[in-house]
Amino acid sequence: MKQLLVFAVITLLFCGGCLPVGRNQITQTSTIDALLAGVYDGQMTCGELLKYGDFGIGTFDRLDGEMIVYRSKVYQIKSDGKVYLPAGATKTPFATVCDFKPDTEFSLKSTDYKTVQAIINEKFPNQNLFAAIEIIGKFRHIKVRSVPAQNKPYPPLAQAAEKQSVFEMNNVSGVIVGFRTPQFVKGINVPGCHFHFLSDDRIQGGHILDFELTEGLCKVDMCNKFLLILPKNDSLKNIDLSQDKSAELHKVEQGN
Repeated sequence: MKQLLVFAVITLLFCGGCLPVGRNQITQTSTIDALLAGVYDGQMTCGELLKYGDFGIGTFDRLDGEMIVYRSKVYQIKSDGKVYLPAGATKTPFATVCDFKPDTEFSLKSTDYKTVQAIINEKFPNQNLFAAIEIIGKFRHIKVRSVPAQNKPYPPLAQAAEKQSVFEMNNVSGVIVGFRTPQFVKGINVPGCHFHFLSDDRIQGGHILDFELTEGLCKVDMCNKFLLILPKNDSLKNIDLSQDKSAELHKVEQGN
């Protein structure tokens, strides 16, 4: 029943294919389960993605690194740990963005990743809405990862992530970009919090595995609209998206 409700909402949003990008709207390309299954060919260019929002996260064609969209710029953190500015024609197979206009903000001090998630959930208890989250702060320690570009035939994401590069930084300042996503979109996006990091000097970053925050400012934009854009080609035609991949996703997200 929940799946029927989710797809009904998506269908309503997708009808006509020309909804304007509005306030409080999350826009997403493809689904997380498709990415888990190895659908890594880029479908939307970075230039087009920016038409839907100035803030977000994702990955790149062939799974080539972690994406951060911040203040209308797209950053690519590759498996060498370096940050690049990809061309507008570079494509993404999976990304989530919004036009970030925070509803509220609050300070954070001497805390860690798990506690930050608990604080966000306490301050914003309606977890059936999407939340775009920015945390600008100073970090005592932060642990991130990036996955190298894959070659065909593409392996599943869990297998590709086994070759991830993990980076640890101490006493670094930067920004966390990401989303808290409702549980009912399981299979479509990552339920709960999913964050990427970009250092202030724009030379380090990646998918967050853990952190210890010294002090920071958290800004939250609650969003009640969701637009899903699926590939126009047959890339999903022979992919079985009926299976529950929660355990596989948890393993990939935690970097285990």
